[in-house]
Amino acid sequence: GSGGFRKRKHDHFPHGQRREEKENVNPPSALMTSFKSFQLELDTRHDKYERLVKLSRDITIESKRTIFLLHRFTSAPNGEEILSESEVKLDAVRQKIKQVAQELIGEDMYQFHRAISPGLQEYVEAVSFQYFIKTRSLISVEEINKQLIFTAEDREETTNMTSNSHDKQPRMWSLKVTPVDYLLGVADLTGELMRLCISSVGNGDIDTPFELSQFLRQIYDGFTFIGNTGPYEVSKKLYTLKQSLAKVENACYTLKVRGSEIPKHMLADVFSTKTELIDQEEGLP
Repeated sequence: GSGGFRKRKHDHFPHGQRREEKENVNPPSALMTSFKSFQLELDTRHDKYERLVKLSRDITIESKRTIFLLHRFTSAPNGEEILSESEVKLDAVRQKIKQVAQELIGEDMYQFHRAISPGLQEYVEAVSFQYFIKTRSLISVEEINKQLIFTAEDREETTNMTSNSHDKQPRMWSLKVTPVDYLLGVADLTGELMRLCISSVGNGDIDTPFELSQFLRQIYDGFTFIGNTGPYEVSKKLYTLKQSLAKVENACYTLKVRGSEIPKHMLADVFSTKTELIDQEEGLP
């Protein structure tokens, strides 16, 4: 009748029989085999990407903890212990980076760069902050990469290596920080140096702000040479770098002009107030 369903030819065949006939008619072809291998490759790459994201998150967290620890250097009576403890924390971070290097064996790092870039930037910031406290200078990208060369020193790793290979040469892993990650980490360093300036003044240290002002000016001059020719992320952080420099220079100006009028224990409050005013004028949160 009208509106009814017309019975198809194969409706009178059992469902199982239709499935068997379909499988017999369409056997696995070379094209389907290729797509299955592509699927396996993409799933493996995706799983590795997710592992690298997790490692990068762990590197970021541990690097931030190291930076928080180093900020206690100006107020702690035993600064050497703070530096020793920070070195232990950075060694733990480097062990995480070693796992990243092992994951990238035989891979193109730039295919996974977006996954590991945040952690590497935070690590550069922590290492350069520690290096500045020690030497009052900026660490180079070559020096950072020298610290990211690893060997199979553990007994378990050496045992597995000798059991899986015939040679007895120690296996090495390395991971190079890209110039962009280095620049972004140095740009973030300026914010920590600005906080170091304020905390130093609060502790009665009058010389450190002037050292930081000259150091930040040199970094800012270096970034201005890059200008708009560099990556977008670098030019975007140039504005924040300029704000950090302005805050440190404002602190030095206050010290030079009104340092004798303001008690040392109140200088930090004065600088904090001025910093908030600068942020409001520039529209920063």
